[in-house]
Amino acid sequence: MNATARTPLPGLRGTLCNAEPLARHTTWRVGGPAERYYEPADVDDLAAFLARTPPEEPLFWLGLGSNLLIRDGGIAGTVVATGGLLAGLERVNDYTVRAEAGVACPKLARFCGREGLTGAEFMAGIPGTVGGALAMNAGAFGGETWDVVAAVEVVDRAGQRHLRRPGSYRVGYREVHRPGEEWFIAGHFLLTTGDATESRSRIRALLRRRGETQPLGVPSCGSVFRNPRGDFAARLIERAGLKGRRIGGAVVSEKHANFIINAGGATATDIEALMVLVEGEVKACCGVELEREVKVVGVLPEGVEL
Repeated sequence: MNATARTPLPGLRGTLCNAEPLARHTTWRVGGPAERYYEPADVDDLAAFLARTPPEEPLFWLGLGSNLLIRDGGIAGTVVATGGLLAGLERVNDYTVRAEAGVACPKLARFCGREGLTGAEFMAGIPGTVGGALAMNAGAFGGETWDVVAAVEVVDRAGQRHLRRPGSYRVGYREVHRPGEEWFIAGHFLLTTGDATESRSRIRALLRRRGETQPLGVPSCGSVFRNPRGDFAARLIERAGLKGRRIGGAVVSEKHANFIINAGGATATDIEALMVLVEGEVKACCGVELEREVKVVGVLPEGVEL
């Protein structure tokens, strides 16, 4: 399906289009169309757009499209695209960096390193945006996003902006419970001063480790399942003999069993069916019910059941 041309809206500086194929906006390279797709020019434009959006309109926020499976039937309502658009990044004071929701986490890590600030190196291993990392308490290499959050900026359905402290949220492993309908538009990260050369060296070492252990260079979403307490999802999947298992174009990675890759021509339905298969096989083999880390959204194609 081809998207309609992006057109400006009167009084706004962003652009809206209809039937935008979301496969081009996800790291798995799958997914049906968005009914409507809005790209805000900046935070002020986003707030103005929300103020004009009917309260009954479903809204879905999209960053870089990692940790996300959009079903082949697409998403009803409006997708608000922030990845690469809400891109403000600055050092606020001696210890604090402000990053808007569309900033890629590795970019934030590198910026902090150049500034001689330590504590955000782990973000080099998160293949998403700041907004997504805040929404799910994303982590890598033993660090978690909310470990370094000093404050967040949010916007509500009426387009009103608020500054919130961490105490306003209940944060757990890969989950953040938010009050009401509010969305993250920026994070303030509290770090410590250190040696810029050492920080950059640490980031390079973490990225080497990631490249050695994860299937980079092929479409995936990152880790599919949460690690059970005291164990690793990848170990359980491998124990169940599932490395290399395929449905259509979706394959359990031979390099890291907690990754499902699009080996070519996969559909979202292929990937979700493989997720269901993995869950069932691990339960039968190991007695463990895996929990999904990836968020599955949208509607199944007509006639498809999983």
